Amino acid sequence: MEYIFGRLGPWLRLVLRHAWLVILITIALTGASLMMAHNLVIDPDFAHLIPESYPSVQAVERIRETIGAGEISVDLAVESPSFEANRQFAEVLLPTALALHDSATGEAFFVRAELRRDTEFLRNNGLYFATNNELDELEVWLEDQITEAKLEANPFFFDLEDEEAPDETPENLRTTLERIVGPEYLTSPDSTILVTRFFVSGSSTNVTYIEKIYRAMEGAIAEVDPASFHAGMQTYLAGRLWRQRIEVRAITDDVLGSFGIGLLAVLLAIMSYFFYKATQVRGRRAAGLEMLRAPLTALLIGLPLLMSLAWTAGVGYLAFGTLNLLSSTLGLVLFGLGIDYGIHFYARYIEERGAGLDPVQAAERTYMSTGQAIAVGALTTAAALYVLVAADFKGFSQFGFLAGTGILFALVAMLHVLPALLVVCERSGLLHLEGSQAQPARWRGRFAGARGVLVSCVATVLLALVLAPGVRFEYRFGVLEPEYPEWNAVHAKVASAWSDFDRRNPAYIVVDDPAETAAVAAVLRQRVAQDTTLHVVDADSFHSTIRAVETLQERFPTEAHAQATKLARIAYIRDTLLTDPVIASQESEELDRLRQAAQTYAPIAEADVPEILRKRFTSKTGELGGYITIFPAVGLSDGRKSMAFAEDVGQVIAPNGKTYYAGSSSIVAADMLRLMRRESPYMVTATLAIVMLLMWVNFLRLRWALLALLPLIVGVVWMILFMKIFGMRLNFYNLAVIPAIIGIGNDAGAHLVHRYREEGKGAIMGVLRSTGEHITMGALTTMIGFGGLLLSFHPGLNSVGALAVAGIAATLLAAFAFLPALIQMLEDRDRLWNVSR
Repeated sequence: MEYIFGRLGPWLRLVLRHAWLVILITIALTGASLMMAHNLVIDPDFAHLIPESYPSVQAVERIRETIGAGEISVDLAVESPSFEANRQFAEVLLPTALALHDSATGEAFFVRAELRRDTEFLRNNGLYFATNNELDELEVWLEDQITEAKLEANPFFFDLEDEEAPDETPENLRTTLERIVGPEYLTSPDSTILVTRFFVSGSSTNVTYIEKIYRAMEGAIAEVDPASFHAGMQTYLAGRLWRQRIEVRAITDDVLGSFGIGLLAVLLAIMSYFFYKATQVRGRRAAGLEMLRAPLTALLIGLPLLMSLAWTAGVGYLAFGTLNLLSSTLGLVLFGLGIDYGIHFYARYIEERGAGLDPVQAAERTYMSTGQAIAVGALTTAAALYVLVAADFKGFSQFGFLAGTGILFALVAMLHVLPALLVVCERSGLLHLEGSQAQPARWRGRFAGARGVLVSCVATVLLALVLAPGVRFEYRFGVLEPEYPEWNAVHAKVASAWSDFDRRNPAYIVVDDPAETAAVAAVLRQRVAQDTTLHVVDADSFHSTIRAVETLQERFPTEAHAQATKLARIAYIRDTLLTDPVIASQESEELDRLRQAAQTYAPIAEADVPEILRKRFTSKTGELGGYITIFPAVGLSDGRKSMAFAEDVGQVIAPNGKTYYAGSSSIVAADMLRLMRRESPYMVTATLAIVMLLMWVNFLRLRWALLALLPLIVGVVWMILFMKIFGMRLNFYNLAVIPAIIGIGNDAGAHLVHRYREEGKGAIMGVLRSTGEHITMGALTTMIGFGGLLLSFHPGLNSVGALAVAGIAATLLAAFAFLPALIQMLEDRDRLWNVSR
């Protein structure tokens, strides 16, 4: 490193000679970068965190191209005291909304809409559209009713269970009938809210596309004018995409707000630190002058760093176009990291000016000395972060690339823009640093209580290792998701009119030929029947994760044999309802609905099916059927259940040898968790290996490299102890920050050991008082940077800040306690300086 910086001397003198030109060039570069960065958006979708080559991602794309966005809908709730007014407004809006299209591609936003269901047709032919499982449920219920009546008629039968009369219309019968026929309109119980569903044709993960859809819908609603139908009419747009839209907006505002607060906090810390340093040298009488100069100091250090952030954002736009949730926090993180370089450079510069050097000489001396230490630390951190680029998990790779690039940009800015700014300010009279800093006095002494401190440190390391298996991973997506009051308000309106909680989050399999759907569905049902393994997740236990498998061919048979089979089953149910003395004598609303739904006597032609019902089974290309719908039997808000569901349905090998893959957001999330868990140990190990290699290259002596690394290792182990004590968990957000903690946490040990080697034996206390002060300030600003995330409303981002602060604090504590105690013990035993390696 000394050789490299020696060769850079002429380059630095050129920079200082043309300081104004350097500043103008970097300002222009910053302006261009900001123009590009303005187009960056945050994409919170998990589907974009794993490679496009993954089968689950390709399956989701095929679903989008074939049947739309996996039955993702934009839901519109219309509320007024008049149901008729609500209905009339929705009917007028419907053709306008269906005509909306993307001006860029010409593609319609919606493939279909649901306002009114032809319940008359379904009431008379409902069982013709029932699946085999639903017909099974009905037949079993009828047979149970008959069997129970025969037993009760037997004089020797005694009911040893509940003597109360059983419910003649159990909940599962009501649910089955409601699923088959359903209401004519989706309304709230008091009919004041009417819901219309518009099913999206395009990508449900493209944030820009979602914005277009909702802006177009808002325009269409305003054009139709709800108030013209009823003075008190209100409209509410909702749906899963609405939540995603709110999420992107809220997270963007949150990240920008946290960045602003963190930025001010870091700059305030810098101003306070250098104000303290100046008053220590000049006395309290100079406090007023130093207070006036403090904002300029913060500007000098902060401006190059802000430039580097703009450059990083510009590169991010060119490389990715969007930021994932992890990468969206980098502005705050990089500011906290990069400010360290400015603190070290400026502190050394004012020392050199205090020694009597002119601005150019002081800048050169600082560049050649402190600049090297800064470069070593920055390159180590950047290398550790660049290791993440090799990961398939884009939460790692994008974060690592942008963070590593940002560190290098911050290094370049601090070694070029900051010296140029200092020289310009001193030449123009804005800054007078000559004689402003007294030369630090060398201070030697023993590190008191070294043995006790070392024993305590080792004991806590052992305790942490014992407790380490108790640190858990957070699989529950819901715990990591924030509450959105705006979403809750509109969702409550929709939920009052429509809910299908047992059939949420379905997965889809698109087949090459609609004739294959029955065979693929049979494979899945066979898995359900054969799955006898009991899965336990927290307090929940289950066997198969599949609730139901449905195909169009079951709901609407098109082959003659299938039509005849279904008609025969309907005839059996109809005859039982009408002729069996036990059932025929019973009267209830559900039984009357069931009798009416069994009135199909002949196959129904496709042309006779109401359009709104036919569209439910038609692809975007007009093909009828061609896909299988799989409903989960477990809630998928827990990652372990998502992975179990993905294991059950993710890949299906049809009898003809073809392999099909299921697609849904939950399966993509499961793949993300698997990928992240698989890659995390390798990424952390590779990061640690890179840091160790760079330390050996830096010190060229094994003992000094190990001495610099030990505080990092001890600190990371202590971080685990902190996690256990404070109940922190690892998750798919904060795992990405562990390599960053390793890269950052190594700086303290490296700086202390480097300065200790310069000062020599017995200098450890002096090093702690001088270099240790700068290290502490640097670590504090980094913690403030990450600490800004602790103010985030997003639990996942909040966990990133919490883990980073805990890790950096632990490595700093290890550098100031474990390292000096170890050095003192080695000095006492003459094991440090009098060895050959």
